[in-house]
Amino acid sequence: MQFTTKIHVKESCFPINYDSKILLIGSCFAENMGDKFQYFKFQSFVNPFGIIFNPVSLEKLIRRSVENRKFTENDIFFHKDLWHCFEVHSELSNPDKETFLNNLNSMVELTHRQIETVTHCIITLGTSWVYRNIESKQIVANCHKVPQKEFIKELLPIHLIEESLESIISLMHTVNPNCKFIFTISPVRHIKDGFTENTLSKAHLIAAIHKTINHHTSPISYFPSYEIMMDELRDYRFYAEDMLHPSQTAIDYIWIKFFENYISESEFGLMNEICSIQKGLKHRSFNPNTASHQKFLVDLKTKMTTIEKKLPFISFESE
Repeated sequence: MQFTTKIHVKESCFPINYDSKILLIGSCFAENMGDKFQYFKFQSFVNPFGIIFNPVSLEKLIRRSVENRKFTENDIFFHKDLWHCFEVHSELSNPDKETFLNNLNSMVELTHRQIETVTHCIITLGTSWVYRNIESKQIVANCHKVPQKEFIKELLPIHLIEESLESIISLMHTVNPNCKFIFTISPVRHIKDGFTENTLSKAHLIAAIHKTINHHTSPISYFPSYEIMMDELRDYRFYAEDMLHPSQTAIDYIWIKFFENYISESEFGLMNEICSIQKGLKHRSFNPNTASHQKFLVDLKTKMTTIEKKLPFISFESE
């Protein structure tokens, strides 16, 4: 007897392997997926400008990075003891102006280099709701706790989202025509906008992504992480304590659905080896001086060295 509705995931026609270079950008779910890629030691680069929820702000950052256009004093402002930028997440904010600008521009340069070489770009969209700064008339990525009266809240229309997605693809292809795109919708529910408003927001994102896929000649695919969460995992036991974010169990489940269909099967063996090493590194012996534990450590070191020699970009040093 089947107790859940299974979401069909189409197998990718451009699977990821250990030679792939992956850029993950967007909402916090992009970071959840990024953590998985980093755990399995893929060559991945995650949210260089922090969590970005809406497609217009993502487009701005991709444009800036592709053009290698630096941030200036006109792009930043001081508020509550920190320097901020409306284009990036608060985690990058800094009390020192020069340090902040240098960090932002270092990230622009690094992202520019990454875009030139990535094979796969995974974009996770979070919401169609945006805040427009009244003074500048620009959509912001983050309000940085600036008073609400300085912004107007808007719902991005489908055609504008589609334009941003098309622009992202076009911009990246100007410097890297071989980059493949995977779009997905964050399974996190933005209930602060309202229940109906959250549904409307996600619907606009889904409609825009599929219009982009249908109208584009380049290889683009859609991974249904939102649909898996809403339907296949339709139970509050798959949510974190806030009842909005997916629990670790849900994240793990969605990741399994992803790697089964988007990662080359030829890499599954190596992924299992790396998983075994990661578990071994987290192991803490009650009797570390025993001969059996010392042998365990030697065997673990041998496994790590073998993989690091085979794939020099892999390192377990930080684990």
